[in-house]
Amino acid sequence: MVAPPTHVTPNQLWHSESPEYVMATLASHDRHGLSADEAARRLKQYGPNVITAKGGKSPLMRFLLQFHNPLLYILLVASVITLWLKDPVDAAIIFGAVLVNVILGYIQESRAEKAIEALARAMKMEATVVRDGKTMRISAAELVPGDLVILHSGDRVPADLRLIHTRDLQIAEAALTGESVPVSKDAHAALEADTALADRVTMAYASTLVTYGQGMGIVVATGNQTEVGRISQLIATAHDLQTPLTRKIAEFSRLLLFVILGFAAMTIVIGFMRGQPLIDTLIAAIALAVSAIPEGLPAAVTVTLAIGVVRMARRQAIIRKLPAVETLGSTTVICSDKTGTLTQNQMTVQQIIAGGETFATTGSGYQPDGEITLHGAPVAVAEHPALAECLRAGLLCNDSELIEQDGRWDVRGDPTEGALLVVAYKAGLHQEQWLPRLDSIPFESEHQYMATLHDAGPARERVVYVKGSVEAIVARCTTMLDRNGHCVPCDTAAIHRAAEALAGQGLRVLAFARGCPPPGTDSISHHDVMSGLTFLGLQGMVDPPRPEAITAVRACQEAGIRVKMITGDHALTAAVIAEQIGLDRGRKPSVLTGRDIEVLNDKELIDAAEHTTVFARVTPEQKLRLVQALQARGHVVAMTGDGVNDAPALKQADIGIAMGLMGTDVAREAADMVLTDDNFATIEAAVEEGRGVFDNLTKIIAWTLPTNVGEGLVILAAILIGSVLPVLPVQILWVNMATVAALGMVLAAERKEPGIMQRPPRKVDAPILDSTLLWRTLAVGLLIVISAFTLFEWELQAGASLAEARTVAVNVIVMIELCYLLNCRSLTHSMFQIGVFSNRWLFVGVGVMILLQLSFTYLPWMNQIMYSAPISLEAWGKIITMALIGYLLIELEKWLRRQYASRRQPALA
Repeated sequence: MVAPPTHVTPNQLWHSESPEYVMATLASHDRHGLSADEAARRLKQYGPNVITAKGGKSPLMRFLLQFHNPLLYILLVASVITLWLKDPVDAAIIFGAVLVNVILGYIQESRAEKAIEALARAMKMEATVVRDGKTMRISAAELVPGDLVILHSGDRVPADLRLIHTRDLQIAEAALTGESVPVSKDAHAALEADTALADRVTMAYASTLVTYGQGMGIVVATGNQTEVGRISQLIATAHDLQTPLTRKIAEFSRLLLFVILGFAAMTIVIGFMRGQPLIDTLIAAIALAVSAIPEGLPAAVTVTLAIGVVRMARRQAIIRKLPAVETLGSTTVICSDKTGTLTQNQMTVQQIIAGGETFATTGSGYQPDGEITLHGAPVAVAEHPALAECLRAGLLCNDSELIEQDGRWDVRGDPTEGALLVVAYKAGLHQEQWLPRLDSIPFESEHQYMATLHDAGPARERVVYVKGSVEAIVARCTTMLDRNGHCVPCDTAAIHRAAEALAGQGLRVLAFARGCPPPGTDSISHHDVMSGLTFLGLQGMVDPPRPEAITAVRACQEAGIRVKMITGDHALTAAVIAEQIGLDRGRKPSVLTGRDIEVLNDKELIDAAEHTTVFARVTPEQKLRLVQALQARGHVVAMTGDGVNDAPALKQADIGIAMGLMGTDVAREAADMVLTDDNFATIEAAVEEGRGVFDNLTKIIAWTLPTNVGEGLVILAAILIGSVLPVLPVQILWVNMATVAALGMVLAAERKEPGIMQRPPRKVDAPILDSTLLWRTLAVGLLIVISAFTLFEWELQAGASLAEARTVAVNVIVMIELCYLLNCRSLTHSMFQIGVFSNRWLFVGVGVMILLQLSFTYLPWMNQIMYSAPISLEAWGKIITMALIGYLLIELEKWLRRQYASRRQPALA
């Protein structure tokens, strides 16, 4: 019987321990594995190999939390007091307004957190294990520490494994570490304890993919204790941040709460001092509270954001959480992953050195379209024998396959070999008959090369093609091809200088050679390629930048947004890609590695994050720290990514942006926005839409607040002078809900104003309304007070009933708002400058509002519920005159400000 493990620590550094130590510690065996009984016992001890999903709030709790708003508290109290005063109709109307806002908020709330569930789904797979000395397939959920797992090409690693045997094993870890090229594993490599995650070649991690070779490993961690499981815990602990607008509205709501309560208390005190009846005093206090609360504002904000969602969807950006729309408009830094986001995630040969000549290639990715060029001019490959042989070696010494599905080219196998196939196809070599393969030597880490034996046809010599590292290939070569295809002595020093030049450009370099075995050779061994080979050339490849990403980055920089690269890839490669994209505006980008970050404390990291452009070889925890460091500097951070390793930073960022095509479920579920075309350029479009949405939100707020200020001042003035209330609480509620529903929403459909991407991001600490808009709010509020009181008293003096006078007061408030709406279509220009008919919904809203007010004024049942009454045409004339005066005054103020700005600008210049 196998003894149970004596010590299993979740964070133990298994990669630096020997296979023998690991097996002894976990009480396992390298041939027999665990017994079935022992595996069952450990399953009870450690639990199933699944990631525990975090329970979310119940639907009822999420619904009740919608009431958690200070302004809604006041309305609820007002509704209860109104009911206590035995006015159930008014109480029902006030509560109805609250309920509408609550239901709308509940419907629009984003779905419960699903990132951990997506991780759990990724873990549901089968695994090949050895138990009781027998190989069997079991559910990956049944794996336990100490299990002996066998890996084959195409398998997804089911748990964290300490490898004990490897044969040409390569694992794609891009989704976990950001490394764009599969990592060659070596079970017997000696590693230090502080080796970075991406360099732990003795380990295989859960959810990564075996692309080549075979391996065997001992399970050292399952479920939440795996690296991908730890990431799920980071997701669970990363806080959902409020967006800039929601923070400002929350602060405004808290301030408004105390102001309203203060004025309501003052109303009661004044009424008590004057000896007014308690009921009249409470009605006045309720009227003041209701008038000052912008209860329609949350609905207007939600609808505006929803319109932004639709607009972004048309531009290939899917919003998962509504506030992300306006957050984009305030973004100051975009932290972008490299692989698959700024680059194509498709290795591409960019330079070829053969026969002493340096060739370049056009085209990128796996699409086999492009040319081979020399000094900028296309070449005929047949006229360059050394080039042709170098390409043929990459084509034939290759175990991968280039396939086309639904117009999309992809590689089945190793991405590096795929790049060799693509460049050979560009040269037209795929049209030749492939030479039959007779034998091969697979790539092994210890030898650093691969060789294949081919039959060149009847009466022709058989040929061996070899590819591998520069050091391994050059050491076996005695001759090399010159530009005419003739063999000359091998210039080892020149080859190494050429290889170093390619590596200095961030290219991954492979060397190619050819051998001629004796006639009749049917198999080859390492001895056959030890020496006497002819050097054919070098091929330098890279995962190239997306061309559209270069344009998008430039557009973001012009908009005052800094773009930083955070990747798990090598520092040199990341720096070269960053320079090609222009992340530092033509300067050589500054780079920090994961090891550099490790030694920085939080304060030092904040400074480093501010001034560094590229962060390479970073772990998920470090990505999280970097985002937090930038946020500590006051930045609004957007994080793009597509892999499992990006999820915690996506979650922590003010807005997480995931890739829809190549991205993992984990990244998509953690993100606020998903790009359906995986195109970085879509982010620039989304930022533009976000700024437009924020503009429209500002217009809506600038239009809504004067209503409440004016109504509140009307009630306050009536209380101070001891006058009858010109408008009742239920009438005020009608004005607020009807105008916001019919008029406020139309501003959400306003088009973006010119130059929106030529201005810097809105400062996070900037108030919702600047001094200009605050002055305008006060001016419109006073206009409402003067107009409402003037016409109310005028109608009473003319012999109108109290209901008729109040109806006139309500209508003048509405008409002033309608005209002010036209002012707010642009906060700086006239609607005649931006286009009178550019927003068709404006006319729909105006028409609806007029119909609503006619109903309020002339329908008997509305007269009964709202305490209104029909009014004369003469009264309408007075109402419209006051509204037009208000419109002209605001337009005059905007014109004066434009004149002042135009005169001040040359003076500053």
